[in-house]
Amino acid sequence: MSGAILVRPSVEADVPAIARIYGHHALNGLASFEEVAPPAGEMARRRAEIVAKGFPYLVAEEAGQVVGYAYCSGYRPRSGYRFSVEDSIYIAPGRGGAGIGSLLLPRLVDAATALGARQMIAVIGDSANHGSIRLHARFGFRHAGTLEAIGFKLGRWVDSVLMQRALGEGASTLPQG
Repeated sequence: MSGAILVRPSVEADVPAIARIYGHHALNGLASFEEVAPPAGEMARRRAEIVAKGFPYLVAEEAGQVVGYAYCSGYRPRSGYRFSVEDSIYIAPGRGGAGIGSLLLPRLVDAATALGARQMIAVIGDSANHGSIRLHARFGFRHAGTLEAIGFKLGRWVDSVLMQRALGEGASTLPQG
């Protein structure tokens, strides 16, 4: 595939492609610690819940096909975390390193900032996931910690790398309201 990649808000019709992309990562990768590929109906429910809360859920489309997606949601449910979001980015199999994440992540950062979020957290599965770590660093995320051997998947212990980026004024001012 080659051509211009369009980043746009996802729509319900994108869910089968989103489910295929995520399913591949659930079954074969370490970006997610989920080990069973959720059916499209479950992915539709998850997407609808995120969108209903006003969070951005974006897709990257090339030649009419979804080649990646990204969204953010609340970092934790406790009210004290209400100004923090966690990002998730998944790229279609065989398309990693093609710059798709570099198109999605800044749009996600901008959308979360516009919502009033002040911090974005990346929880990156596998400390050897250099592509995701470099992507986040390129867009201003800093290493905030590593949870060693926090998960077990594909027959081995897996780390989670935590990265953080201030959004907008970050912690330099108090939020309004």
